[in-house]
Amino acid sequence: MKEFLFLLLVVTEASSRSNSSWCEVGCDCQGNLKFTICSRVPFTQLPGRVPPTTELLDLSDNYISIIPKRSFSKNRKLRVLLLQNNSISVVEDGSFSQLEFLQKLDLSWNRISTLTEGFSIGLAFLRELQLAHNRLSSLDSRSFLHLDGLQRLNLTSNSIHTIQVRSFSSMSTLRQLHLEDNQLTSLKSGIFSMLRSLEVLNLAGNQINETEMGVLKPLTSMTLLNLANNQLSTINFKTFLAIHTYSTHILLEGNPWNCDCDLQRVFLKLRSIQRLFLDDYYNLTCKAPLVLNDYRLMNVDTELCLAETVTVLIITITVVITVLAAMLMGERKRKKKKKGKHWTQQGDLSDESDY
Repeated sequence: MKEFLFLLLVVTEASSRSNSSWCEVGCDCQGNLKFTICSRVPFTQLPGRVPPTTELLDLSDNYISIIPKRSFSKNRKLRVLLLQNNSISVVEDGSFSQLEFLQKLDLSWNRISTLTEGFSIGLAFLRELQLAHNRLSSLDSRSFLHLDGLQRLNLTSNSIHTIQVRSFSSMSTLRQLHLEDNQLTSLKSGIFSMLRSLEVLNLAGNQINETEMGVLKPLTSMTLLNLANNQLSTINFKTFLAIHTYSTHILLEGNPWNCDCDLQRVFLKLRSIQRLFLDDYYNLTCKAPLVLNDYRLMNVDTELCLAETVTVLIITITVVITVLAAMLMGERKRKKKKKGKHWTQQGDLSDESDY
């Protein structure tokens, strides 16, 4: 028994030495857990020595600015790569091309301003991509081209003002898309066309003031739509009617609503749709007209809209009656004129017969 314990001790020590030879100074390489922790060292570039058995590599809170091509060729077993809170501004094409087992990549709190097609090469099995708090301003068809298996994408707090139609075209398995606190002003039809599995769409804290009618129609799995704190003053009933999921919760608080009768009628119809839940309806406040500023939409007197409807109906009926009366009088004058002309012609014929 003692010999066995001695042998085990020798093997463990040898293994520890072996791991230490692969471990960069300043990192904590826990070989038995397959973790390599290099957080807050601080590094200005990627470490050269990381155990090849590492599955979780934490490089957060350093000063790394560039991710060179094929940076992780010796660490193909990586499943989690944490690079948040660095100074990364350049991600060269093919930087992650050999990480075929990578499931989570965190690049949040960096300085990334563009995503090329080469950025996503090799990441077909990636499940979660964190890009919050970067400097992205636009997304196009190349941005996420190879992310076929992605399920969660976080783009919170960038400067995104433009999303081209095919930006998310490869993401048929995406379940969560976080776009809050960007600079979007409108939602164009087609930008979500391939997101059939999307369950959560967070667009809060943008500057959205219009949504095209068919933009939400492809989202057949959506359970939460967050449009709070945008610049919506009105909404189109058909835009939300196009949502055909079994149950969708919608957040709309913090928009500058124009509480006219048209808006009240839209919300009345939306609340009657059983599959749609306006979770914060009772907190919606008016921005216009000025006399209703800061009033809650639910407290605006619906009788005013009823009176408006009656007034419009009366005016419409009056106009119709006036038009019909004018047409009738015109027809009478035409007939009278025709009859007078007929008698004149008869008189002329009578005079001719006297001769």
